Amino acid sequence: MAEADDETPPTAAPFVPKTRSIDALRRAARGCRGCALYRNATQTVFGEGASHARVLLVGEQPGNDEDLEGRPFVGSAGRVLDEGLAAAGIDRAATYVTNVVKHFKWEPSGKRRMHSKPNLREIDACFPWLEREIALLRPHLIVCLGATAAQALLGRDFRVTRQRGQLVASPLAPHVVATIHPSAILRQRSHEDRQREMDAFIADLRIAAGLIAPGK
Repeated sequence: MAEADDETPPTAAPFVPKTRSIDALRRAARGCRGCALYRNATQTVFGEGASHARVLLVGEQPGNDEDLEGRPFVGSAGRVLDEGLAAAGIDRAATYVTNVVKHFKWEPSGKRRMHSKPNLREIDACFPWLEREIALLRPHLIVCLGATAAQALLGRDFRVTRQRGQLVASPLAPHVVATIHPSAILRQRSHEDRQREMDAFIADLRIAAGLIAPGK
């Protein structure tokens, strides 16, 4: 596949195969050159989890640890997510976890690589991968983790600060809710602030857990 040139909007669409297999989709994503982010990333970080998961968790993009390991939510934000899911009674092993953007976007800061928020052009370019993941998984519940995921899936007017924990009508799945990204908890300055945000995060996830309870 040819890389998108600078004259047309970048898109991963030509790289997304018409397959019924998540594994085949993951393999194809390794060679994606739909936008320029692959140039500075170690590798594509595709979604992973149960192939018939009822719950799809969607974040923004992989971080430094995820970029190096090649798996989503394995760094500090992933540990916060695991803690929140466990407290809410959701088994991560029974979920599928992915990101809107599949390559790590970063800026150098000394010897460190610092997260840089993907822009709208990059989000739109990568979105065909997420669309295909959703189409293949057909989840019962989608949980958007953070503003980037929520606005990509629910519209750019969506505000997590105002609408977190609320059930949102969407053709994407029977149930869709949004909450903050786990990294937002880590950015809080004090222990008290982190605990308050963690408690609110768990409360949102408990709402999500109620939507996949037996009989729902």
